[in-house]
Amino acid sequence: MQCKTHAYLKIGHSIKQRAYVDWKYELLSAFVRTKPKEYRGNGNRVGYRFCTRSLPLLTPYFFLFYGKENKKSIPQNLVLTPFSLAIWFMDDGSRNRKSIYLNTQQFTLEEQNFLLELLRNQFGLQGNLNRDKQYWRIRLFQPSAQVFKQLVSPFIPDFMRYKLPL
Repeated sequence: MQCKTHAYLKIGHSIKQRAYVDWKYELLSAFVRTKPKEYRGNGNRVGYRFCTRSLPLLTPYFFLFYGKENKKSIPQNLVLTPFSLAIWFMDDGSRNRKSIYLNTQQFTLEEQNFLLELLRNQFGLQGNLNRDKQYWRIRLFQPSAQVFKQLVSPFIPDFMRYKLPL
């Protein structure tokens, strides 16, 4: 998200995730003026993206998740839903056979522990922080990965099901 007078949301992924960007575009098309487009990134990277309009409706969410300092953070009153878990997983998740990883490396350890607590309190999901090179990320234990899969499966389009645990 970015904010000038009002906030807007930029959705962008690798060109390999074109179907996922198109899927998000369909969900958000009422807030968008132009269809997704390819763009050239650093080196040979090709991406695919769209932006919503700058809207007063989005501005409170910007301040909730980015604050006045424009630094991404986790709101203390965050409530997750199976749908929001599915989007989070499709954006920043992966699997390793029967486990699930949520790439939360950009957050502080305190924020990551808070997210683990949210997952435990709101869905009964058990996990820990897993070292990924020099950073940490969330790993759900195998039994919880199966519960997670049941929660999010109804919201995962066919072209993204490869990410789900076995």
